[in-house]
Amino acid sequence: MADHNLPTPEPDSPALKNLNLKRNYHFSTQCVTIDSPDAGHKDQHGASSVPIYQSATFKGVGGEYDYSRSGNPTRTHLEHHLAKISGARHAFAVSSGMAALDVITRMLKPGDEVVAGDDLYGGTNRLLTYLKVHGGVKVHHVDTTDPTTLLPLLGPGTAMVLLESPTNPLLKIADLQKIAADVKERAPQAVIVVDNTMMSPYLQRPLEHGADIVYDSATKYLSGHHDLMAGVIVCNKDDLAKQMAFVINASGNALTPFDSFLLLRGTKTLAIRMDRQQSTAMSVASYLDQLGFKVNYPGLANHPGREIHERIANGPGAVLSFTTGDTALSERIVGATRLWGISVSFGAVNSLISMPCVMSHASIDPKVRKERGLPEDLIRLCVGIEDPADLLADLETALLEAGAIKEEDVTNGIGISRILPGGARDTVVSRAVEKLKFESNSDSLGLERDQRRKELLVSAPGKVILFGEHAVVHGVTAIAAAVDLRCYGHTTPLPAGQLRLTFPFDELDHFDQTWVIDKDLPWDAVPTSVPTPDVLDAKLLGAIQQSLLHHDQNETPARARAVSAAQVFLYIYMILASPENRPSLHLTVRSTLPLGAGLGSSASYSTCVASSLLLKTGHISVSTLSHSISSEDAEEVNRWAFTGEKILHGNPSGVDNSVAVFGGALAFTRSGFGRQGGMEKIQGFQSVRFLLTDSRVSRNTKKLVEGVALKKAQEPELVDGVLRSIQEISDRAKASLADPALSRAGLFTELEHLIEKNHDHLVVLGVSHPVLEDIRAKTREPHGLRTKLTGAGGGGCAVTLVPDAFQESALQDVQKSLIEAGYKPYTTSVGGTGLGVLWPTESEAAGPDSPIATPPQTPHSEQLPAAGIDLKTVLATGSDEDLADRISRAGKWIFV
Repeated sequence: MADHNLPTPEPDSPALKNLNLKRNYHFSTQCVTIDSPDAGHKDQHGASSVPIYQSATFKGVGGEYDYSRSGNPTRTHLEHHLAKISGARHAFAVSSGMAALDVITRMLKPGDEVVAGDDLYGGTNRLLTYLKVHGGVKVHHVDTTDPTTLLPLLGPGTAMVLLESPTNPLLKIADLQKIAADVKERAPQAVIVVDNTMMSPYLQRPLEHGADIVYDSATKYLSGHHDLMAGVIVCNKDDLAKQMAFVINASGNALTPFDSFLLLRGTKTLAIRMDRQQSTAMSVASYLDQLGFKVNYPGLANHPGREIHERIANGPGAVLSFTTGDTALSERIVGATRLWGISVSFGAVNSLISMPCVMSHASIDPKVRKERGLPEDLIRLCVGIEDPADLLADLETALLEAGAIKEEDVTNGIGISRILPGGARDTVVSRAVEKLKFESNSDSLGLERDQRRKELLVSAPGKVILFGEHAVVHGVTAIAAAVDLRCYGHTTPLPAGQLRLTFPFDELDHFDQTWVIDKDLPWDAVPTSVPTPDVLDAKLLGAIQQSLLHHDQNETPARARAVSAAQVFLYIYMILASPENRPSLHLTVRSTLPLGAGLGSSASYSTCVASSLLLKTGHISVSTLSHSISSEDAEEVNRWAFTGEKILHGNPSGVDNSVAVFGGALAFTRSGFGRQGGMEKIQGFQSVRFLLTDSRVSRNTKKLVEGVALKKAQEPELVDGVLRSIQEISDRAKASLADPALSRAGLFTELEHLIEKNHDHLVVLGVSHPVLEDIRAKTREPHGLRTKLTGAGGGGCAVTLVPDAFQESALQDVQKSLIEAGYKPYTTSVGGTGLGVLWPTESEAAGPDSPIATPPQTPHSEQLPAAGIDLKTVLATGSDEDLADRISRAGKWIFV
């Protein structure tokens, strides 16, 4: 829009006009008063409400308007009004809040860097991810509550700083004034952008604190009724306004005349609506805070950013969030409300309630949500203009029905007290929560109770470290990938009150034990509140260990491994079960992975146990109508698989279980060493064929790691140089594996080169072994294959890259020579699928050990028995080599 002066409205009376009276009106008065941009826009009929110019085109040549995409009188009135109440020189109205951000980010070009907050609206995160992947824009996410986190990232390449305050949905506060000053000092070329949707111009005007551009989703408070979608952009800089005006005209996303009229109408009541909404929000926040919930609301005295917020804003707003400590409890609360509508968005006159992680922020990867501290049990409340007493009463009723507070305390007038998470886990879930679950996860139709009694088969892959082993301990990135040697978990029903675990293979001493659930298991050691998966309950773990050791007085090494594995099974079962839901089941586990070979066999096992028990206890669900296991459920499996790894290994990295659940390949870097740690999925990874060779030579991983540390202390320059070289190898491997433009032949050439270099460096570190060198020699001559050790070296396993063009007969010759030397080779692929579930057919299993019924017709179905496949027999018999092939033909597999 054109640059307009922003005078206060003038009186209509000519006599008063002559007095030239000027005054600064209060915000609420300015909201109601819609003055014309200039004399030419005065309505000829004196309409008190701006007319709708519902016209796509305008007649004449050289006039101000010719086409509504470029300009419309109704929109001009709106934009002038928005600029006035925002204290801005320029304002633009577009089709949505995300359209506003899209217009702003069109100023970015490949190579630009964006610094953004780590608690952002899900749509904002989605757009930034798109720009990062497809636009060549580098995006950094930081905790904006600490202005110093931005400083290392500000420099010549910084093109934009994107902020929210308060953030959505954690209500974190950023010191906009301080951050703006720092940016202008260190990166004066950067554009400072603030999403002000949570506050609106009534409560906060970031342009006054140094922002260059401010945008709002006008769907929210500016409109206030959720009957239109719109976005607003305001700024004071002419050059920025010119760029954005061009984009809006070129892309055609300016707001329509009718929606401009509706938004103009909505802004008139902005102040009075927000006064009522934030007053009630303060009452709701105080109520929840008194109950002991963790409440996020800048109006509370205990909010860590309250002092900063009060300095830059005129009120706390009408959105708050709180956690319960239990995701299921949060779902029950949300589903039990009546006045609080279950919906995304906020800012309307009616109150809304939601769980961001399954609604507004569901598009953010669960792993990313966890890394950014976004709790899965978070509830967001968006307060409307209803009577405060009614809203509080409805919320209290929902808390009572969900089992979050004690009913007797309310009826006896003692004062409401909160029930700790876990104390009411089994309160009946309302129909509204079931509806919420269905709508928020369309890939999963729910696991009915009768389905929990059916036969179930899950599988999870092992893993290989392709590059970076041993160096990862010293901060170098490791590249890990799923290997299609798998562990299988087969669950069948048992008579009521029984629990059974079977390992039908030699490495775990053919372990087979049955427990009477209520009699043999130490339920008195189960904590009253459910511990998080990454924190072990020592009391329960110790009680389980004593119970198992009581039955195993004369342990062999194989028996000791089996007992440790049984601990994982019993611990997860007892935490997930409840007094009213202790399923009777028999879990049989069979692995085609060599145990102790450094191929992630324990993580594969933990994943099978976790997924089986989560399904059987109803904590997650899958359906035959799904094409995959949902990311939310996969993340839940991953958390509990990590629990199993902690029981088995004490302090695992989390790499093995992540690969076992999600498959594919990932890059892992440990925290510390001057860099931020974490795991990153390598997108676009192409499955590659490998030959894995188990040397059958046991090695001590701990001693090998200690040996590298000692060598580094003795020869720091040598080892540091090797570590830098290995980091370069990992970086190149990561880029090559994800490069869609790289041909398969080019990929193999690159991998062969990197395998050779990586192994040479590992030899320098002293972690190779004569048997591994022998395996390398046998695969290198005369066949020219490239081989290196994998894992931490503790398992003595080697990986050999097999190019697509390598002859099958030659591969058989390689395997034969390895077998003759006493090694155990496996032909497999790397980078394939993760967790899989073989879903039973609709016919009910007739008994505890009934087979799965005949599966749907497949290309292999003529090879199957007419009555179906007896999976129990399949798992207990046959060789590892044909187990996967037989199971793959047993029915419909659903993968992550």
